Parts: sequence; structure tokens; C-alpha cells
Amino acid sequence: MFMEGYLFEWFAVCSIMLMAIMSPGPDFVMAVRQSLLYSRRTGVLTALGFALGVIIHVTYSILGIAALIASSITLFNIMKIAGAAFLIFIGWKALTSKGFENNKKLKDIHQKKKDISALKALQIGFWTNVLNPKATLFFLALFTQVINPETPMAVQIVYGVSNFIITFLWFSFVAFVLTTPQIKARFLRFSKWIDRISGGLMIALGLRLLLTKHS
Repeated sequence: MFMEGYLFEWFAVCSIMLMAIMSPGPDFVMAVRQSLLYSRRTGVLTALGFALGVIIHVTYSILGIAALIASSITLFNIMKIAGAAFLIFIGWKALTSKGFENNKKLKDIHQKKKDISALKALQIGFWTNVLNPKATLFFLALFTQVINPETPMAVQIVYGVSNFIITFLWFSFVAFVLTTPQIKARFLRFSKWIDRISGGLMIALGLRLLLTKHS
């Protein structure tokens, strides 16, 4: 059997990945905001963007580029600054958003709220994930400390695909829950504060990223 002898390792990789994406971070904050302030479609497409970002991390980890980035102060700092700038920019846009007007019916307001394009939703999810140097360090640790160096590349690719699926399913689940009409209606009444909180968190995460030291 193709995966025989690697099931325990596969389970360990998947479990660690699930715990990592469930913890608060840029992806989770962005997933919540996209789902609450736009549509289920946008939330799911953002989730797909996160998952595509995971594929990038997995690919360069398998090829050994993650180790190069982690060992190079220059490359690490380039990724750190780019990722922080992106988070701060998105956070600032959220902070300056007016949310929904409170003096109109929620249904009418929601219909007037312009949804973002599929491509933009994908791009936001993708770049939020890819430009996070902590993700680079996470996958470097995953592919060097959890996964045996002697594990065949074909099996490591299966691990990568599994991580893609886990990421997409988890954040799609978040999108489906938060876009349930009853839940979303309650949250949207506080849409301006959702923008303020998520924007503040993204800026804080961006600033924290800038302060991350190369180790």
C-alpha cells in the first residue's frame, strides 16, 4: 500500500496543521471579517486562497527553500516587511470602513453592500497566508522535525495536499457558520465594530510581525 508505514506520521502532520490553523492569527482574523462583512461565497473563496498559500509553503519546504529563507536574515526580513505591510494596509482599510448604516433595515443594507470579486477574495486569502514568515517557519519545522527526512517525496506531497484540504475545509466551515442568516444578522448589527476590531487585530499582528526577530 502506498501510504503503508506513514499513516502515523500523516496523522501527526494533519493534527498539528489543524491545531495551527485553528489558533488566532492573520488567516483566522481575515476569515472572520470576510465572512461577516461580505458573503459566504467570499468567505469560501478566501479560504481557498489560504489553502493555495499553503501549497506554496509546502512546495518550497519540500524543495528545501524554507531552510534557505529561515537561514537568511535578508530573505527573512524581506518576507517579514512585506507581510507586515500587507496586514497593516488591510487593517487600516478595515479601521476606516464605515460599516453599515444603523438607521436602515439590515436586509436592505446587506443588499447594498457591494461584495468583492472572486479574484480579489482569492488574492486576499492567498497573500495573507503567503506573506506570513511565521508560516514559513512553521512549515520548515513541520517538514524537518515532524516529517522524517527519509520520507519519500511522493508521500510528502500527499501530506501537502492533506494540509491544503484541511485548511480549505476549516476556513470554509468558519465561513458557513458565520454566514448562517441568524448568526450573521446578529453580527452585522455591530459591523462597524467588527471592522474596527478586525482592523485593529490585523494592524497589531502586522506590528508584531515587524518585531519578529530572525532566529
